Amino acid sequence: MEMSKVLERVAEEAAQLRGAGMVMDYIPALAEVDPDHFGIALAELDGSVLGVGDWETPFSVQSISKVFTLALVLAGSDESFWQRVGREPSGSAFNSLVQLEHERGIPRNPFINAGALAVTDELISMVGDASGDLLAFLREESGNPDLEVDENVAASEAAHADRNLALAHFMASYGTLRNPVATVLDQYVRQCSIAMSCRDLALAALFLADRGFRRDGSALLSCRQAKRINAIMLTCGTYDAAGEFAYRVGVPGKSGVGGGILSVIPGRCAVAVWSPGLDKRGNSVVGMAALDHFTTLTGWSVF
Repeated sequence: MEMSKVLERVAEEAAQLRGAGMVMDYIPALAEVDPDHFGIALAELDGSVLGVGDWETPFSVQSISKVFTLALVLAGSDESFWQRVGREPSGSAFNSLVQLEHERGIPRNPFINAGALAVTDELISMVGDASGDLLAFLREESGNPDLEVDENVAASEAAHADRNLALAHFMASYGTLRNPVATVLDQYVRQCSIAMSCRDLALAALFLADRGFRRDGSALLSCRQAKRINAIMLTCGTYDAAGEFAYRVGVPGKSGVGGGILSVIPGRCAVAVWSPGLDKRGNSVVGMAALDHFTTLTGWSVF
């Protein structure tokens, strides 16, 4: 079946669920987003991209940004970074304090909030302006020089960041963070508030489908590093629903509370889907169903 036809069928299935789930409301700016939005885009290794629905409408990427920040850190550091962040599924909410206390300030993985704060802290130590470095990378890989931080979302998120502040201060008390908490949180909020479309995200993630090679043909990561990021996406990318995502979709994926999900099919393509309605674990209801249908129709899975 032609890929354009596959995406159209996925969109038809998704239309039956449009509006399902609840728009995330602990960041007030995101609570204003229309829950009926749906878009999906597929980028292939040659840089060609297809999409249907609201696939060119920008949205707040939120935790999807953690994939790219981790890639930038691993590209410029050694394995010692993993002494401060684990690689195991959490089994707890993405902003859990209890688990962090139990494990003495070492986040379970880089995709829960505590782990992402530690990754951002490492990138600050490496480059200074972590969110600026990330934004430059995303502009280049997506081919969209107009990508920006959504300042309204950033201000809204910063004003309601008590839980993330608690996580950061707790890690700082154990020496997990090396930079001032205020600096780390500001950079973290700004990276999460970058606005991208499904098209932008799918193109930007192609390096993970192509053994770590960037848009210009240079290697950001080794094949081994790309494999490992994909593995962590599969086991930890959808928080405490990672098992359900692997069961239903069967490829590496990373979700965000803005309603996006980024998936990677190694050796083939990257797929980004967006629908703002979330389930109780913070993952897009329609997005999960759409990716389930997509991998069923194509037969593309790592299993």
